[in-house]
Amino acid sequence: MFNTVVKIGGFDHIKPVYIGENHPVAVQTMWKEKLVPSDLEGKRGEALVSRISRLADMGCALLRFAVPDMADAETLGRLAGMVSMPLVADIHFDYTIACRCLDFPIAKIRINPGNIGVKENTAKVLEKAGAKGVPVRIGLNAGSLPPDLRQKTTAGEIGRVDALVQAVEREFSVFEEFHFNNVVVSAKASSTEETVKVNRILKKRLRSTVPLHIGVTEAGPLVAGVVRNTAALYTLLSEGVGDTVRASLSDSVENEVIAAREILRAVAERRGEKLQGVSIVSCPRCGRNSFDTHAFTEKWLPALYSCKKPVTVAVMGCVVNGPGEAKHADIGVTGAGGKTLLFRYGKIVKTINSEDADREFEALLREYRE
Repeated sequence: MFNTVVKIGGFDHIKPVYIGENHPVAVQTMWKEKLVPSDLEGKRGEALVSRISRLADMGCALLRFAVPDMADAETLGRLAGMVSMPLVADIHFDYTIACRCLDFPIAKIRINPGNIGVKENTAKVLEKAGAKGVPVRIGLNAGSLPPDLRQKTTAGEIGRVDALVQAVEREFSVFEEFHFNNVVVSAKASSTEETVKVNRILKKRLRSTVPLHIGVTEAGPLVAGVVRNTAALYTLLSEGVGDTVRASLSDSVENEVIAAREILRAVAERRGEKLQGVSIVSCPRCGRNSFDTHAFTEKWLPALYSCKKPVTVAVMGCVVNGPGEAKHADIGVTGAGGKTLLFRYGKIVKTINSEDADREFEALLREYRE
């Protein structure tokens, strides 16, 4: 019997994250660059830890790193000792790297049955993970299926959705054989339709209580990727499918977190649930603009998504329609004639010099961040 709730972290200094059953859907992302030892030293190390802390403030619960070799395992292990966010080691091909990661406070291991090798390799990872109390994610991708299933899909004998399901079923049997029940499963495709279909099947037909990590793999650049992630993840989450999500993008980790949070917010709004955190109202800008909404919004995104209390923030381009169109906003900012205007619920509360805009806006926002 697999666990219906998986605890990730919660040992040493790593804060716990619970996924599954009635726990909130957890947002995660994956680091974009190769981690090297010098990243952990001096000012670079301080900046790295600060950025990870900022991701946590923005609503990121889990952070995954690719670990292609033993040197990377050592570096990630060191980083895990420097941060409180649960870190996940993403392992392909070599099970010994996964075993080495488990010597450190790594909170979760992801292995891909399509390339991890024979059953005995998985068994060795499970034995050590079980002794450490560390969960393992079965991470399947349509592009890296087990060789025999890949051959069948290439020959047209089965579709990729069926191949993904069969691969997960196989791995479930291995985990059951070795009495490992601390498992999360994911099956991803770059096709939104295949992603939706395979996760519906996993939820219904396999182990409906096993926590599911959902996402669209290789979803593309920012705009295309957000659209494709939204199409798949909004559909699944609205049906109650998915316990943790990643909005995969060819873009920054911060934008992945923001995209995932906005998808979750849209699902909550559809269900009529009480909305938490920030809702940003930002005009697209036109020839009337006297305030650079694009630059201001971009600069303030990390701080805005760090708001703990419900707040609607409006960033408007001109005074003609700005405050009036954003009467519902708790706080707002716009510009006029070289001045910056701060407003609440459509009423201007302060007119300041533009160079003071950041300081005054931060003061206005502070009560929602604490």
